[in-house]
Amino acid sequence: MFEVGVIEDAAVAEVSLDPVRARLLAALAEPGSATTLAAQAGLTRQKVNHHLHTLEAHGLIELVEERRKGNCTERVLRATAASYVISPAAFAAVAPDPERSPDQQSARWLLALASRLVREVGELIIGARAARRPLATFAVDTEIRFASAGDRAAFAAELTETLAALVGRYHDGSATGGRRHRLVVGLHPSLLLPRADGTHSTEQDTEKE
Repeated sequence: MFEVGVIEDAAVAEVSLDPVRARLLAALAEPGSATTLAAQAGLTRQKVNHHLHTLEAHGLIELVEERRKGNCTERVLRATAASYVISPAAFAAVAPDPERSPDQQSARWLLALASRLVREVGELIIGARAARRPLATFAVDTEIRFASAGDRAAFAAELTETLAALVGRYHDGSATGGRRHRLVVGLHPSLLLPRADGTHSTEQDTEKE
């Protein structure tokens, strides 16, 4: 089982988004059969079997083993991944294009960049898996609290300058055997996390212009 499965096909995406099938898919993070799943989901075994056949036909679950029970054979299945992400490639006709209107201060452009990142890395993962080769990537994830909008703007300017110098130092467009890599840096407000009692943090944006 993979940690993250990438869905690139629109038909597979449609199957995975069905509420009942999504629940069964989540339950099959651990191996199970139509009988055990029917009890968990409150559905008939026949209904569960129908959904399982659909999920299996679209590559979202796989057979683990078959167990003989009396005159019947019980099929034990599990999800092909612990979690899934739907690539924008599944909606190619309407996928966002970050080249259309680049704007460093646009949240929608940041989202378009993130969509392209999901599409490209998803395609690379699938290719690396097929070739049985490792995929070299690198990521940084952190949070920073700015005292003011001015500090945020100064940080963005300094980061841009630093990255430009770093890229200039290491980029070699004529290197024989070299490989191009994409670098994406994004900055956005952090979401307020829910508390244990279901309410949200009361932290407010106190930036001073």
